Amino acid sequence: MRLPARFLPLTAVTTAASALLTGCFSSTGADEGAASGEGKRIRLAMMQPPRSGLSPLSDDAFKLSRWSTAETLVKLDAEGDAQPALATGWKQSGKKWTFTLRDGVTFHDGTELTGEAVVNSLTEAATAAPKPRILDGVDLTATADGNSVTVTTGTEDPLVPQRLSSPQLSILAAKAYEGKTVNPVGAGTGPFELTGVNGTSSAALDRYDAYWGGKAKAPGIDVRFVPDGTARAASLRSGEADIVEAVPVSQAAVLDQDLITEVPMPRTNTLYLNTEKGVFKNASLRAAAREAVDAKSIVEGVYEGRADVAQGLLGPALPWAAELRSTVKHTEAGDPAGKSITIGTFTDRAELPEVAATLQQQLQKAGFKVKLDVREYANIESDALAGDFDAFILSRATVLDSGDPAAYLYSDFASDGSFNISQLADKTVDTALDKAADTAAGDARRKAVIDAEAAVLTTDAAVPMLHERVIQGDAANVVDAAHDPRERELVTADTYLK
Repeated sequence: MRLPARFLPLTAVTTAASALLTGCFSSTGADEGAASGEGKRIRLAMMQPPRSGLSPLSDDAFKLSRWSTAETLVKLDAEGDAQPALATGWKQSGKKWTFTLRDGVTFHDGTELTGEAVVNSLTEAATAAPKPRILDGVDLTATADGNSVTVTTGTEDPLVPQRLSSPQLSILAAKAYEGKTVNPVGAGTGPFELTGVNGTSSAALDRYDAYWGGKAKAPGIDVRFVPDGTARAASLRSGEADIVEAVPVSQAAVLDQDLITEVPMPRTNTLYLNTEKGVFKNASLRAAAREAVDAKSIVEGVYEGRADVAQGLLGPALPWAAELRSTVKHTEAGDPAGKSITIGTFTDRAELPEVAATLQQQLQKAGFKVKLDVREYANIESDALAGDFDAFILSRATVLDSGDPAAYLYSDFASDGSFNISQLADKTVDTALDKAADTAAGDARRKAVIDAEAAVLTTDAAVPMLHERVIQGDAANVVDAAHDPRERELVTADTYLK
C-alpha cells in the first residue's frame, strides 16, 4: 500500500490537461504584485464553480471563506468550540445571546463594522428564501445596541455561537444587499478583497491592507474553477497552479508525493441496515452483516489506501471522538445462510459502486445472497428513505454547518429523524440523542455525542466502514496553506509563495 507523503490530522491543521490551463492564471494584478517586490500572487485551482454568483446565502459561502474575504462573528477551533472572530465575546441569557463586536474593523468598501451592519447581514440570511441550511428550523432575530448585537432564537439553543460560525452567515457591507442577489465583491472584512468575478471561470482577490488582523503576506489570489479532476492535477504538475483542491484519488498517485497532503474529512462511508422490515429486522443478522464487512480491504482496494478504517461513526476529523470512545456491546451474530438481501447505492460518488461490488462479495462469502441496485442519487434517494432496501451504502457528512455531529446523528438515527435510512426506532437511542442535543457545547456535549454514537452502534443499524480524506496539492514554494477538514480555510493571511 502506498503511504501518503503527508497526512495531517485535524490537530495538526493550521487551521482537461495542463494545456487547457496555460496562461489562465495570468492577470494584471499578478504582474503588479511581482513588480512591486511584495511577493507573488497565489494561483488557486478550485473544483466547483460558483452555483449562485458567490452569494454567501448558498454553498458558495465556503469559497468566500476559503479565500479569506468574508468573515463571521465566530470561528471554530480544532475541537469545534467557538472562538472570537468579528465578535470578541458573547454571553447567553435564556433564548438571547449577546455578542460584543471587535473594534477597528472596516469592510472592503471602507465602511465600518457596526451593530447595524451585523444585524442587516443576519436578518438578510434569516429572512432569505430559502434560508441558509444552518438556520433550518431556527427562528432567529437580531438587534443592535451600540457595539453589541443580541441574537434571539425561538427556543433555547446551546449552539448559537457555532451556528454563527457558518460561512453562510458571513457579515458583509450594506452595499452587498442592494441588488436582487447578494454581491460580495468589495464587501467583506477579510485580509483579501474580492475585486472581480468572471462568471463560472475565474475570480480575483487583492490584499486588503487595512485588515484588522494585520496585512496578508501574499499580494493577492487568482482563482480558476477547474471541475475536471485530471486537469486540476495537471495544473499542479505543470506549475500552472500553486494550490489545487480536491485532487482525485486516481490522480494522486501520479503526482510528486511531497506536493500532496491528505486531510481527514468529517465524512463516513456507512452501510445502513433496514431495522424495520426484511432480513435485517433480525438483530442477529445485522450482527452477521457487520462481522462480514472487511473495511480494510475496501480502503486498500477501492481507495488505494487513501482513507481511514472506521472505528465508529465519527472519524479522525473529530480528534476528540477516539479519546472518548469505549467498547460497544453488540448482539451475537446469527447464521445468514441463504438469506437474500438487496443493497442500494448511487453513482454520483465514483467510489460507491465499487464499494458495493466489494461488499457484495464479502456478504456472499458469509452466506447472504446479495443483489445490488445502483442508480443516480436523484433517482434512488426517495426509495432509500422509504425503506425499500435491506441495506444502503452512503457517504455521509457527519459534521454539518455548525461543526457539531449531534444534528447528523439525530437526522439519521432518531425515530423521527428526517434521514433515517435504517428506519431505526429505538428508545435508548432516542434518549441518548435528545441528551446530546440539549447539552451545552464543550466537553459534556462531546461525551453525550459519543454516548449517542455508542447507542446507535449497539443496534447494528449502521456499520461504519471508512472515513474519507480530501487530497490537496500545494506547490513546493507554498508556505502555510491551510488544510482544513471542514473546508472553511485554504488561503489565509499567513499563506504566501517563497
